[in-house]
Amino acid sequence: MSSGGTSSRRTSSGGTVTYTSSERRTLAPIHQQFMRQVEKFPDRRDLFLCHAWDDRAGAAKELHDELQKIGVSVWFSEKDVALGTSLIREIDKGLGMSKIGIVLVTPSMFKSLSSAGVADKELSALLATDRVIPVVHGTSFDELRDYSPLLAARSGLSTDGSSLEEVAVKIADTVDTDTLMAANAGGGVTSRDW
Repeated sequence: MSSGGTSSRRTSSGGTVTYTSSERRTLAPIHQQFMRQVEKFPDRRDLFLCHAWDDRAGAAKELHDELQKIGVSVWFSEKDVALGTSLIREIDKGLGMSKIGIVLVTPSMFKSLSSAGVADKELSALLATDRVIPVVHGTSFDELRDYSPLLAARSGLSTDGSSLEEVAVKIADTVDTDTLMAANAGGGVTSRDW
């Protein structure tokens, strides 16, 4: 792939996922962090999915299901917190048992961050690492800057022009241990599989 170009990959439903060079530059360091986590903690889940409570049955569940379908292990509160257990304690365990985090940024997430809800605590823990991928859905990175400048400063993925399935494929590639991502001299990123 040439610097500034795009490349593509197929989804399980037969669609095409296109990667920009910016997305490749964004995901390459996360992949490197993921691989370090694999070496140290091979039994941890691939991902922790941080989301607003109001998104649990909608966009968060859809993203979780797409990732699971591809074979990515995801810690998701709706599946991993048993009734009668402490939500905060289970989230803390989930964060500790996951290699990287995804923050699903939606208008509902903004409400949760404004009220210092559970998602705010998850976000604080994830921001303390270099292992987080913001995914903006139904909003923009510009709007995110008004709520979390630290998260907005990190490059991530957007569903603007892409489906959650396509974003899930990009995330799955990032946590694929067979993918060899490395920055090339032209500023783009190459991969054996891409």
